[in-house]
Amino acid sequence: MPRTKKTVKIKSKPKVEKKGKTAIKKMITTKTVSKSVKPVSNRKSLSLDVFDTKGKIVRSVDLPKEIFGAKINKQLLAQAVRVYLANQRIGTASTKDRGEVHGSTRKIYRQKGTGRARHGSKKAPIFVHGGIVFGPKPRDFSLKMSKKMKKLALFSALSAKQKTNEIKAVKGLDSLEPKTKLMVEVLKNLGINEKDKNILLVSSGTSIGKLENIYR
Repeated sequence: MPRTKKTVKIKSKPKVEKKGKTAIKKMITTKTVSKSVKPVSNRKSLSLDVFDTKGKIVRSVDLPKEIFGAKINKQLLAQAVRVYLANQRIGTASTKDRGEVHGSTRKIYRQKGTGRARHGSKKAPIFVHGGIVFGPKPRDFSLKMSKKMKKLALFSALSAKQKTNEIKAVKGLDSLEPKTKLMVEVLKNLGINEKDKNILLVSSGTSIGKLENIYR
């Protein structure tokens, strides 16, 4: 029998290339994901029309969006109103209990034998001119809010008024004569309804002398 030669295939190991500094840098650069940076858009400011005393638009004023375009926080507004109303309370109401009422402490009649209910002092709350049970005493009702919360509540209020077009800028009020008739005409020219009795007038100046007619 002739001998047959067996051919054996030897798998050659893959060549491992030595990675230098440049190759490592390429691997790092390919793995890092470049974050896309969005261009910052220009913030648009809100505008407000300025009226004169006759109700005509004179010019427009730009309002900061951070103040007049803020997110309205109703919960914070309700809390600010509650704090404001609580701080208006004086808290000086006071009543007298049975230890402070003027009168004798003797027993009004004997305990037994009269057929009536048992009683002690006539200063008891059940009698006329007796003491008050759990009546009010002088106390402090004031509440507090942080400066940041006050600021955000004010921004929410101004943004809400601006959203409903309840803010109006008026020019030339300081030149009016101190007459109620003229001020009523100005309010009519501005389109303010007579039913809107709660009007907050904010003046731009600090000196009372120039704005004395408006205060009157």
